Amino acid sequence: MRFNFFSRNNAQTVNHAGAEAYVLTPQLELYAAVATASLNDQYYEKADTRLLRLRELIAKNNPQFVAQLAVYAREQLHLRSVPLVLAVELARIHNGDSLVARLMGRVVQRADEITEILAYYAQANARSGRKTLGRLSKQVQRGLAEAFNRFDGYQLAKYDRDGAVRLRDALFLVHPTAKDAAQQALFDQLVRGELPTPYTWETELSAQGQVAYATPQERETAFRQKWEELIGSGKLGYMALLRNLRNILEAKVSAEAMTLVCATLASQPAVARSKQLPFRFLAAYREVKTVQSGHVAAVLTALEDAIAHSAANLRGFGADTRVVVACDVSGSMQQPISAHSKVLLYDVGLVLGMLLQSRCQQVITGMFGDRWKQVALPRGPVLRNVDEFYRREGEVGYSTNGYLVIRDLRQRREVVDKVMIFTDAQLWNSTGDGGTIAREWAEYRRTVASQARLYLFDLAGHGATPLEVRPENGVALIAGWSDKVFDVLNAVENGGSALSEIEKIEL
Repeated sequence: MRFNFFSRNNAQTVNHAGAEAYVLTPQLELYAAVATASLNDQYYEKADTRLLRLRELIAKNNPQFVAQLAVYAREQLHLRSVPLVLAVELARIHNGDSLVARLMGRVVQRADEITEILAYYAQANARSGRKTLGRLSKQVQRGLAEAFNRFDGYQLAKYDRDGAVRLRDALFLVHPTAKDAAQQALFDQLVRGELPTPYTWETELSAQGQVAYATPQERETAFRQKWEELIGSGKLGYMALLRNLRNILEAKVSAEAMTLVCATLASQPAVARSKQLPFRFLAAYREVKTVQSGHVAAVLTALEDAIAHSAANLRGFGADTRVVVACDVSGSMQQPISAHSKVLLYDVGLVLGMLLQSRCQQVITGMFGDRWKQVALPRGPVLRNVDEFYRREGEVGYSTNGYLVIRDLRQRREVVDKVMIFTDAQLWNSTGDGGTIAREWAEYRRTVASQARLYLFDLAGHGATPLEVRPENGVALIAGWSDKVFDVLNAVENGGSALSEIEKIEL
């Protein structure tokens, strides 16, 4: 078993709530911080503080591991901003080989990510604007030049947006060599601002909005027809479809168009290609529920099918494996994952918890705050179960007495194999009785179930855990908001770890 990367002498510390906690190794702390990074202010940590901590952790880790983690975050966890941050920060401290250039080529998957990297490069190096960016490091320049060569005219036009750095600015900074005459012509058009306007749902609706209409009814008809045209064209991407379900329903498109919408949402190949994070389906589900339309029931069913497809390869546990799924509903979990999102950390935990519950044969589900409460729910309807949990979260209060989950098992002497806790890992005891999850877990393993394992699903990445993450303690750490956390779970079950999954990445 490959557990040699866990520290054998974890220093005890305190968490943000002042409760006892344990320090992670630099590798584990960086992994948890990256997998949960929204780069927005959080309940316990400001965005600037998280960036500073990321910078310090990058310096403490092996450059190869940092690069592998950046690619893992981009390609497996489907995160966009934090892999770019890792690439730029690594470029600031590492040179002498082609690692940074290769990394840039892997994490840049959209044309606008070139400009995002350059904007962050300016910020990280205390510069502002294209003219003050100065010369790029050779490896950054080489990696971004190779990225430029991958994009066609449609992609360049689609992502040529206003900002501190434009694609035209990036072209002058990076100096990519066109791979052929056709691409050189595209570069020349980009410089002159003459790239053709791409056909996207945004440009189509924007153009529709510029038309003068004689009556509101005429405008309503025009937009309904435009949505029907976009839906029928097949050029409305999956994410755009998810985000516009309310608009589509409120436009009162035809039954034929709605049938196509539902078929697309519920298509397993379309779901797989879309690479949506599971909580995106929850956000769409909640938006649709508020709309008054005869098509709402069909759309909700399609969204249930979609999230089921998104976890089609999720390996649960068989009939003989006894599992506990415990979701933290404390006050700090009521934090939006970003400034522009209605989705809370609490929601992410519930979605992941219900996905796991849907794949287990013998499972206890529940939530904890001031108290621990088991909640029996049917297997299958993931999004409906999440909303049922959400409706009942006030029943247990808003503290973080996670130790009660284990105490309940110990006092009832109930033998289970796996305990899954979805939390921000800032557990503390509001009762004053001295109980901690670390002590309860040790006693439970000693007196009730010596082979039980606890999986701490860290949804915030604050850098410390309420238990020591060590195999002899039966404790493993898994971080992130993606269904890919269950790939890590499977790896741990087979003798690996989160870090071993990252170290498989080839650069």
